[in-house]
Amino acid sequence: MVVVLIIAILIAIAVPTFLGARTRAQDVSAKSDLRNALTTEKTSYTDNQQYTATAATLAAIEPALKWGTALTVTVGTAVATDDVVCMSEASASGTIFSLTDIADGANAGTYYSKGACANPPATTGFTGW
Repeated sequence: MVVVLIIAILIAIAVPTFLGARTRAQDVSAKSDLRNALTTEKTSYTDNQQYTATAATLAAIEPALKWGTALTVTVGTAVATDDVVCMSEASASGTIFSLTDIADGANAGTYYSKGACANPPATTGFTGW
């Protein structure tokens, strides 16, 4: 009886730890996809001097990503041109991560945040991942 009690206590400790590790792994997978997508977009930008949201073009550069389904890409904003790209992906845990890259101008850089892409993308208030 004591052995069963000890096993039950160990299981009660291990299950929440396992579920937390699973959620973190799902989130890291989505973030990794976004980083790879940024590399793909930068490759396209280098070739064409503008970002693209065309899934076929992006899939030709990096076919391993789920372009147009789980991974969404928005190019340009209400106030900018094709020098701004925002990509977002929902992890299997349900958390949405986004990455915005601004190619030129005073706010040029890459911005990371939780939540969907904003239009126009703000350069302040990014909480990071």
